[in-house]
Amino acid sequence: MTSFQLTRTLDEHAADSALRSDVSEGLGHTPKVLPPKWFYDARGSELFEEITRLPEYYPTRAEREILLERAGEIAAVSGARTLVELGSGSSEKTRHLIEAMPALDMYVPVDVSESALRGAADTLLAEHPGLRVHALLADFTRALRLPDSPGPRLVVFLGGTIGNLLPPERAAFLASVRAMLSPGDALLMGTDLVKDESVLVAAYDDASGVTAEFNKNVLAVVNRELDADFHTADFEHVALWNREQEWIEMRLRARSELVVKVRALDLVVPFAEGEEILTEVSAKFRQEGVRKELAAAGLELTQWWTDTGGRFALSLSVAEGPLG
Repeated sequence: MTSFQLTRTLDEHAADSALRSDVSEGLGHTPKVLPPKWFYDARGSELFEEITRLPEYYPTRAEREILLERAGEIAAVSGARTLVELGSGSSEKTRHLIEAMPALDMYVPVDVSESALRGAADTLLAEHPGLRVHALLADFTRALRLPDSPGPRLVVFLGGTIGNLLPPERAAFLASVRAMLSPGDALLMGTDLVKDESVLVAAYDDASGVTAEFNKNVLAVVNRELDADFHTADFEHVALWNREQEWIEMRLRARSELVVKVRALDLVVPFAEGEEILTEVSAKFRQEGVRKELAAAGLELTQWWTDTGGRFALSLSVAEGPLG
């Protein structure tokens, strides 16, 4: 017997309120900032899927390689009977884990898109009779209350999304994950690794211009949702490697002096020629740095797997003892 349950923790106006707040604060900030989560409307999601197939963009292929190679080992080491996925989307990559977990009782996908949650659940329940799916319509960057489910639990956070969080945000996020876990539960996390600058920059500035279109899509979202008058041609896509911080920065650079109106917010935003909007930070990691950040949150790194090229890593860390 299959079962599906959905718990909503976001009201229907949450996304609109968050967008208004982020645009108002971000475009009034110096330097200007727009968070990367606003890339992902329907068009942005299509563009990102296209990006994952580009020859320059290695992370998705590298992570999939690890999952295909190590799914059985991850299942055995974790012993998980409940699988929780943060930012689950289509749950496509997670299927490799679910197929390797015959004892899995419950899958808990967490996402802000109800349509994605329902679509993924339909597919998984058709493939795995007996699996229970309890979806959470929620923002994983906020504290979550997980449904009652059998342990051990394995929380998965894939795709290198942890790199989109700044260090204080990462610390808060990892602490919130630890708070969900009981002793013996584990976190499986994907991290893109530090490598040659040319490889990194190419992954975020592909020759065919798909990433540039994806970056500019945030302006189209603001135009549509907040009645703004950005012209994407007025902005240049910029991707650069910050050596000191060891992260990629994506920016949109004004080609000339201009003024943008955001009518829904009664906001007038001037740009100087060359002025930029920071749209994404994507941190790259080293094993010892990941170990330290996990330890600071009360998680012990116990397993570290990379693809054959050493480009990407999946780490398994375990919650030990009660929270202090």
